[in-house]
Amino acid sequence: MDLNFNKNEDHNKLLVSNLHHKFSKVKLGGGANRIQKLHSEGKMTARERIDYLLDSKAKSIEIGAFVGEGMYPEFGGCPSGGVIVKIGYIKGKQCIVVANDATVKAGAWFPITAKKNLRAQEIAMENRIPIIYLVDSAGVFLPLQDEIFPDKEHFGRIFRNNAIMSSMGITQISAVMGSCVAGGAYLPIMSDEALIVDKTGSIFLAGSYLVKAAIGENIDNETLGGATTHCEISGVTDYKAKDDKDALDKIKNIVDKIGEYDKAGFNRIKSEKPSFEQKEIYGILPKARNEQYDMMDIINRLVDNSAFEAYKEGYGQTIITGYARIDGWAVGIVANQRKVLKTKTGEMQFGGVIYSDSADKATRFIANCNQKKIPLVFLQDVTGFMVGSKSEQGGIIKDGAKLVNAVSNSVVPKFTIIVGNSYGAGNYAMCGKAYDPRLIVAWPSAELAVMGGTQAAKVLAQIEASSLKAKGEIVDEEKEKELFEKIKARYDEQTSPYYAASRLWTDAIIDPLETRTWISMGIEAANHSPIEKKFNLGVIQV
Repeated sequence: MDLNFNKNEDHNKLLVSNLHHKFSKVKLGGGANRIQKLHSEGKMTARERIDYLLDSKAKSIEIGAFVGEGMYPEFGGCPSGGVIVKIGYIKGKQCIVVANDATVKAGAWFPITAKKNLRAQEIAMENRIPIIYLVDSAGVFLPLQDEIFPDKEHFGRIFRNNAIMSSMGITQISAVMGSCVAGGAYLPIMSDEALIVDKTGSIFLAGSYLVKAAIGENIDNETLGGATTHCEISGVTDYKAKDDKDALDKIKNIVDKIGEYDKAGFNRIKSEKPSFEQKEIYGILPKARNEQYDMMDIINRLVDNSAFEAYKEGYGQTIITGYARIDGWAVGIVANQRKVLKTKTGEMQFGGVIYSDSADKATRFIANCNQKKIPLVFLQDVTGFMVGSKSEQGGIIKDGAKLVNAVSNSVVPKFTIIVGNSYGAGNYAMCGKAYDPRLIVAWPSAELAVMGGTQAAKVLAQIEASSLKAKGEIVDEEKEKELFEKIKARYDEQTSPYYAASRLWTDAIIDPLETRTWISMGIEAANHSPIEKKFNLGVIQV
């Protein structure tokens, strides 16, 4: 191994170590004191509930662990958005579990909490997998009610989704393990089956204080909406549990009896490990985001037996396309090539840039994968489309539009891994969040932005300097440098993968060594949902 490999390896391992450190802090939710308070009440934390519910020896993946990172500082933050979401297995059946974290503002819903819950429901609907709600929430966080209440992407959409999923035959099970108040009371009752924990669970449209204020009735919360009331008098809930573990055991028994599902029929054989050592990814991926490397070196460490069947290998070389297997699943891979290339005509092409020929190749390959019912995996390290007179005259906008069209209309499941750069329209063409990937994750090395930090800062600094000069201020070289550094620091913060993850632009930040697990579990989930639409590009400019 050369010195550069060792430098890259140290850098990327440090990024992964930082990822694990940040996650260890996030796992504490609202903090150790609040966890202890829950335990003193005889309750488990959200993470403990999920861990007990999921099969202990099976793999699981967490959606949105860093949601809310750095957001709402005026309210003390909102770790993981105040709700934990995992895809895992219950009695061998793949499910998605959503658990309110009562250590974070008593499980109250912030705007980002609603967005994360809606993402969990979207995953359940797209893949037709059972969804389990572990409810323990004080309801809408009132200081931010105007950002969560009435709009299409707000709180009320969750109940609409409950109804849609029920009509689709997607199993929904709710366990009320703490507070469940106001509009939130509809979520468990719109599920197929609802459980409630005795003495700690409660459901009501208005608590005892509000009832007293509204109609003058004196009543305690347990009598108003506790387990006995709803299991023996109102009939609102279906099962009474004596404690958290009893409720979770009942859910296991219900899931255990769910019938088999119709499969989409994606091709899978016995899984094989890559022939190349996966850990070498750390040394291959450059420390600097503008350095070159061969994306095939990454692919060879992600796919079974490191076997890759290239499609149009000598054409449009700044995008790699081809067939492989990941954990036994057949996949079509669309990846940005990051090394500078020389065409047969002697022309140099920049790595990570999408040219007309590479856009054309990727469009055709996506169509082929749709024809053959092969899931697509996008490996993003893209700076954008090629610019300049030659590209414009060659129809780069037209060819780019064809690629975006193919990605948009693809009916096979898509999975996106942001390896490095994810800039501008390149993010769109390589199946960014706006193009409905079933799962989208970033490596710690990822950067998401309209353009790179240095380029953007130069442009913005020039604009600001011109504005200051127009006002009569003196802008010398030192002032220009100060403007540039200030703007770049702000821009770099916004391109961080954690900034993207906090806003749910990605589903997770993962160690590169977890990539195969995420793709495999994602395809397994997608296999629950037969493809009902036909691939059709519609009208495109030829």
